[in-house]
Amino acid sequence: MAFNFTSVPASALHLSYAQQLYLQSNHPFYYTPHPEIIEGVPDWVTSLVAPTVTYWIVSLVFQLLDSSDAEWLKRYRLHESEEVQSKNLVSKFTVFQAVIFQQIIQNLAGYWWMDKDAVSGAGVDHLSAMTALLPRVYFFLSRALGDSATAEVLKNYADTILYLVYWWFIPVGRFFFGMFIIDTWQYFLHRAMHMNTFLYKAFHSVHHRLYVPYAFGALYNHPLEGFVLDTAGAVLAEVIAGMGIREATLLFTVSTMKTVDDHCGYKIPWDPLQFFSSNNADYHDIHHQQIGIKSNFSQPFFIHWDVILGTRMTRKDIEMKKQQRKHGLKAE
Repeated sequence: MAFNFTSVPASALHLSYAQQLYLQSNHPFYYTPHPEIIEGVPDWVTSLVAPTVTYWIVSLVFQLLDSSDAEWLKRYRLHESEEVQSKNLVSKFTVFQAVIFQQIIQNLAGYWWMDKDAVSGAGVDHLSAMTALLPRVYFFLSRALGDSATAEVLKNYADTILYLVYWWFIPVGRFFFGMFIIDTWQYFLHRAMHMNTFLYKAFHSVHHRLYVPYAFGALYNHPLEGFVLDTAGAVLAEVIAGMGIREATLLFTVSTMKTVDDHCGYKIPWDPLQFFSSNNADYHDIHHQQIGIKSNFSQPFFIHWDVILGTRMTRKDIEMKKQQRKHGLKAE
């Protein structure tokens, strides 16, 4: 959007000493002034390592649940443990090897892509960055409140408004926009791989050897599919959303957690990731069954594309289809 600031009064773009002091001395809880999130580890290294470590930590948690005979767990399992052995067409060791291979590719691609000189923390002049937002803040507020009221608001609350916009509105907006980009990229590519016979047989059928998904099988797929669907999608989200390296690290890590959780094989109401979105393990499990293989393409975050484009399938839909088939057989 092109902004015309020629009519913006200079007084409206001025911060008092008290306001500057407030912006310099107040930071959100997530901020660290250090040039590295983890001392001694460059942020670009953290960005590569965090998703990989997260993948195996979350997978280990569900693997421990899988190996447990606790009675209380049975109500949350989508499939009996025996089904993993009897219905899946590939061994867990083969899955493990394939996932490790894909993560090596991801990290090599990330090493090539990452800006290793990216400045974070203490290297950023946050006050100047916030002050530079004043013309845009004035532009939008003046269209809602008028010039006179906007000038008065900024005189009294410019520091608070800039703090909220800079530290919360923009980062949260970028994060959700990044999620939207990943969802969009994966939905349409994933759907294409099911609708195109060649793409399915040559690439995506590898992932569907897991008829009964489990956590560490989340990234089990053809290496080329993994690169295009996951790695390229993450890079696109970072670039298009204009994310910094720490924002991208958070997005990649949360995306990894969500992907593992979507394949975990448990419907757990108190799981924060499953509570956060209806695109969960139960939803994705339907996609891995024969009856739902042309449905529920959305991943990893939300289901809006399935809803909008009519490819959503629920457990209720499955029961209705079974009833229709039952009555159809009787009618014959």
